Amino acid sequence: MPAAKAQALFQGLLMVDADEKADAAALERITLWALAHYSPIVAVDVPNGIVMDTEGADHLQGGEEPMLAGIANRFRGKGLLARVAIADTWGAAHACARAIKRDTVIIPRGDTARAVERLPISLLRLAAKTVDDLRTLGFRTIGELANTPRAPIALRFGQDVGRRLDQMLGRVAEPIDPVRSPDLIEVSRSFQEPIGAAETIDKYVGRLVVQLCEELQRRGLGVRRADLIVDKVDNTRQAIRAGTAKPARDVAWLTKLFRDRTEKIEPGFGIEKLTLAAIMSEPLEEMQKASSLVKDEVKDITPLIDIFGNRGARVYRLSPVASDVPERSVQRISAAAVDVEATWSRSWPRPVRLLPYPELVDVIALMPDHPPVSVTWKGKRHKVIRADGPERVFGEWWVRNSELEAVRDYFVIEDDTGERLWIYRAGDGVDTATGSHKWFVHGIFA
Repeated sequence: MPAAKAQALFQGLLMVDADEKADAAALERITLWALAHYSPIVAVDVPNGIVMDTEGADHLQGGEEPMLAGIANRFRGKGLLARVAIADTWGAAHACARAIKRDTVIIPRGDTARAVERLPISLLRLAAKTVDDLRTLGFRTIGELANTPRAPIALRFGQDVGRRLDQMLGRVAEPIDPVRSPDLIEVSRSFQEPIGAAETIDKYVGRLVVQLCEELQRRGLGVRRADLIVDKVDNTRQAIRAGTAKPARDVAWLTKLFRDRTEKIEPGFGIEKLTLAAIMSEPLEEMQKASSLVKDEVKDITPLIDIFGNRGARVYRLSPVASDVPERSVQRISAAAVDVEATWSRSWPRPVRLLPYPELVDVIALMPDHPPVSVTWKGKRHKVIRADGPERVFGEWWVRNSELEAVRDYFVIEDDTGERLWIYRAGDGVDTATGSHKWFVHGIFA
């Protein structure tokens, strides 16, 4: 809205001039962050976006849908509103991300034309004057423009309109020139004659791994995430990403990680360049192997973790967190991370299975301190034979203001079939300010 109207609505409104250079620098920093976390091929989509080719890397995030939700949630956690879209082409993803009303959208493969036909022509990434002139001629949507004979449009506006339509609909390739940080470690090999045989690709990938490890050793680093970028003669790119649970520069192991996945490379008419880049690296000290007559029984399972991780499995460990609230007392950490110092409290028993979210149940109990005599969960009535409790858990006011007075009273109950449940009442049973006094199942004992 105009500045004068905004100042009239909000008294004392602070007006700050936009800093386009600072915005561009911030967008570039976010792009480099996305390069390390999500995709080997990432670039700035001016003026306010990021474009990523996630094929070959989305499995590391659990698939397309979890990856999109994770991206949107990470931005929201930083106070930034992001619109995220996946489509077959850069142009379609660009348009859908700016047209949708929700946080994420996935355009099914082969459904690009139907998804963009009703979008405004302003999303075609054309010059502003071209868009205005097209509107003057009566064009409003991309579908109307795409169904118009190409020759008259090209005669008046040149080739840009047709090129953008073809790029959006996938008729013409639009390669992404990936962003690169100044301190990125990468090695490459160009070929005078294109290559395509699997054994030839594996041979040169092995040589690139040797060169990369030599450069890492000179800098005292180990790779945590590496990308193999394949440039083809038809001006398209394909990328393969491999990660390790801890810093590594073992030539044989890194070569195996990539050779296990090079079968996914589609050389097409031939490959003219291979690039291997260490996207994430960490300090790695040389360790001398102990010489002993006694066989060392300690086995390193990191290679197994790497294999599962590069197949798309989410490998992690559970670690204690210093919190009395059960769902906050555990966190996921890297499978190869060092042990944390926090420990779980052993003063009260804990169930072997904690439900993802507490589930509401119907309970018959005498408040405020008596245990339940009957619990109905998922339509099944449990007659309580034995019970232990209550264990009172107080809210963490330093985490949420709403938990200043909140409490939970936990009970361990056993029904007439021997099943043992961990249930709690929200509140102390007297004061409604402490909770709703509803009952929930939170865990199951063995």
